[in-house]
Amino acid sequence: MSDSTRHLLIVEDEAPLREAVAEQLTDRGFLVEQAATGEEAIERLADFAFDIVLTDLRLPGIDGARVLEAAIERYPDVIGIVLTGYGTVKDAVEAIKRGAWDFVTKPFQFEELVHVLTSALEQRRLKSENAYLRSQLEERYRFGGIIGRSRTMGTLFEMLETVAQTNSTILITGETGTGKELVARAIHHNSPRRLNRFVALNCAAIPETLLEAELFGHVRGAFTGAVGSRIGRVEQAHKGTLFLDEVGNMSLAVQMKLLRVLQERELERVGDSNTVKVDVRVIAATNNDLKQMVADGRFREDLFYRLNVIPVELPPLRDRREDIPLLVQHFLEKFAVELRAPLNGHGNDRPLTVAQEAMRALMAFPWPGNVRQLENAIERAVALSLGRSQIEASDLPGEVRQAAVTIAVPDLSFPEDGLDLDQYVHNIERELIRRSLERTRGNKGQAARLLNLKRTTLVEKLKRLERGN
Repeated sequence: MSDSTRHLLIVEDEAPLREAVAEQLTDRGFLVEQAATGEEAIERLADFAFDIVLTDLRLPGIDGARVLEAAIERYPDVIGIVLTGYGTVKDAVEAIKRGAWDFVTKPFQFEELVHVLTSALEQRRLKSENAYLRSQLEERYRFGGIIGRSRTMGTLFEMLETVAQTNSTILITGETGTGKELVARAIHHNSPRRLNRFVALNCAAIPETLLEAELFGHVRGAFTGAVGSRIGRVEQAHKGTLFLDEVGNMSLAVQMKLLRVLQERELERVGDSNTVKVDVRVIAATNNDLKQMVADGRFREDLFYRLNVIPVELPPLRDRREDIPLLVQHFLEKFAVELRAPLNGHGNDRPLTVAQEAMRALMAFPWPGNVRQLENAIERAVALSLGRSQIEASDLPGEVRQAAVTIAVPDLSFPEDGLDLDQYVHNIERELIRRSLERTRGNKGQAARLLNLKRTTLVEKLKRLERGN
């Protein structure tokens, strides 16, 4: 996508004015989306990093001031322009104090609006370290270092706050990179056990022959190389919390001994017949399907139920895209200190921002490696941006940049005699138009804007499709 392309969201409940302005701005090269209410605007902002939000102050329900607040909070570099009547100029000035760039009084000349928009864009380009970088990672978006403002994460935080106060065993599931150990540590540090040890063990990182001794300890001479006695991770976590990552990698024999710890609160070290009592809370994690492993006979059913007392499922990052700007801001601050400050004895006093084009790429990418992959991408971007105050799309990994410009092509199998390309493209076009009209409940103007077409162009395409041409 070209750097000159500017994405704009217009929020206006007067449909004729909104559609007329949107059409003229589209003709001037803007990519415009429309919202008739503040609620609809905030929903759009959760999914996309607009360059400009152009909003009326007087809206039904959520007003324009709250729309701007939500936009700036998510995207510190966004440009907010207020449309206001003569009677609300005072409110518009107040909106500027809160972070809006400028306001335009209705009725206005279109050229006046274009001048305000282009001037704001130029100011942002020249002042990438502008005062909009004031977004703060508020505590209500965190739980023990876990970050998120999405509804999914809010529900998760509430659950974690509750279960942290119990001694129940917890099973955390989720894809690689979703932060399972971070969640386990947060539970421990918000629990009555926080003054005692948090002991973590990745079961996949220990050879199967050594995992039993690592977990339960051993006595001298228990096996070749056991030159002394040693307590295991379970005993180390006495009165505290034991986190077992990739618990599905345990052998059935080790699973049996872990089951005894959970049931009887006791263990025997390898090579010893004496029983050791332990008081430990176990939090297990896996990215495997333990139910399927139980069905396949690779995981004990009784242990599964002992571990799965309180199941916690972590959502993949692609299912909570609205959290990406918040995570990006967190990692920017982290790596700006770690990577940029050493170059300057006084640190780098210019705030580091992310260009909207780069933010769009970050939000479009599916992040198969989840938060961990995002963190690595931001670390790379900060390292490559040394000497600049803004991260550009070119600083991101290639696969992330590509996500912002790639249009998904449906899977297809070529028949032996080939296919009719014109007809195939015709069918795709027809399906996209059908879906756009379905989404907008038949509103041709809104459907045209979804497809970045003029309304007259869409009408002509519909006529052609109805004729079967």
